[in-house]
Amino acid sequence: MPGAYAAAAAAGPFDRAASFLTSLIDSLSRPEALLLSHERVEENAEQAARELARLLLQGHLDLRARQEEAELSTLDTDGRAALAAGRTRLEKGHRRQLATVVGPVTITRCALRAPGLPNCYPADQVLVLPRERHSLGLRRLVVLEAARGSYDSTLEAIERRCGTRAVGKRQAEQLVRTAAVDTAAFYAARTPAPAAGTTLLVLSVDGKGIVMRPGHLREATRRAAERATRTFRTLLSAGEKTCRKRMATLAVVHDADPAPRRPHDIIAPPGGRTGRRTPRKGPRARAKWLTASVRNDADKVIAAAFDQAEARDPQHRRSWVVLVDGAAHQLELIRAEAARRKVEIHIVLDIVHVLEKLWAAARCFHTATDPAAEDWVGAKAARILAGDAPGAVGDIHAEADRTGLSPDQRAAADRACRYLENNAAYLHYDKALEAGWPIASGTVEGAARHLIADRLDITGSRWSVCGAEAVLTLRAVISNGDFPQYWTFHTRRERERLYPAPDQAQYDLTA
Repeated sequence: MPGAYAAAAAAGPFDRAASFLTSLIDSLSRPEALLLSHERVEENAEQAARELARLLLQGHLDLRARQEEAELSTLDTDGRAALAAGRTRLEKGHRRQLATVVGPVTITRCALRAPGLPNCYPADQVLVLPRERHSLGLRRLVVLEAARGSYDSTLEAIERRCGTRAVGKRQAEQLVRTAAVDTAAFYAARTPAPAAGTTLLVLSVDGKGIVMRPGHLREATRRAAERATRTFRTLLSAGEKTCRKRMATLAVVHDADPAPRRPHDIIAPPGGRTGRRTPRKGPRARAKWLTASVRNDADKVIAAAFDQAEARDPQHRRSWVVLVDGAAHQLELIRAEAARRKVEIHIVLDIVHVLEKLWAAARCFHTATDPAAEDWVGAKAARILAGDAPGAVGDIHAEADRTGLSPDQRAAADRACRYLENNAAYLHYDKALEAGWPIASGTVEGAARHLIADRLDITGSRWSVCGAEAVLTLRAVISNGDFPQYWTFHTRRERERLYPAPDQAQYDLTA
């Protein structure tokens, strides 16, 4: 095989590609080919086109190898020493394999050597070759496919595209981790587009658990798993947890124009809408930016969201609206971050969570199929939206007392009342609607489903911290619409890491 390759290389660099193309045209012109179905011809042409592309790439690399060998052969000892940091010995014919999206190719290049020093390959720097055998184009394909689906489906997609199993599963996982290393630096270097002072700046935070491999849980979860006792061996009973998940924190920052509304624009009045008036629409999110992490704690994710918000409004001239679900720990971190940055924020409790509590409370007074439950929820929600949450709480307590419900029967109603009382400071929906603020955190809820549930929560998935973090981070970059720019940034950083430029201080500057 090495002899056959050397003989082919001795001919013109593109002779093999030209010969293959001629043979392909001949095979498609034969009488028997004219009897094939279009599907068979299409399949043959696709496979041949991939091989032709591989041969063209190989021919180009062979041409560059010849040119490099000729140029280095003309250099004297001093010229080689200057090119390769003191290495003067020229050795030809060093080869390495490169797996690409069109198939494997062989790169032939010269080595400059010196005793006690590792080889220097000038062509590697010119071609920006990675240390591993996978090309940047193949890595990009792996990242996009792995961010979309499981690693098994990733390998299948790559095999369909490349015509061969160009990468293994463990290699694909490592390539994804490597591809995610520059996301923080990428966003730190970006300046968001400015917005008008009247534009709302909306932040929302959420959390979602990811099933982890043993040894990758947070310490508190690991201890809880060790202490956990099971009623059944094969089934979780009410209140029992698997203790296999590590909480990921997500944050969304977006712009929105104010959209004033009234309570009945949000919730239909009892009996339904008449249709005579079209409900006003709420603020529309634009310029969305997502971030998520399973490695870092919630405080760091919230700080990153505030960094993004502050980059959009460094003078704190816009109205900052923070949507929350009532989680006490998140609220504490959000208030602490706002105080640290000396920015005024308006915290609003997500109305969807309020409605969920009201529907649970309605089951205390109505059966599951009673249509009156909807009117009950609508009346209480309208009162809360009008700014009278204490009145709604009083009505629920009074109704539970009046109907003589036992503590167990009224438990859901009491939980709803406690939820409203504990978050009373964030229930001023009348002011929020008048100011045109959003009152629902659908953006971050959708992000949690998209970033985590659609990929990291697929059946059978068990994650390491590094693996989950890489996929989660890259999915956020793709969702932000920044992947093309990020990949350019990442490949530039990779080149700087592999082939650092000489320090400018080493040179004498003359005017």
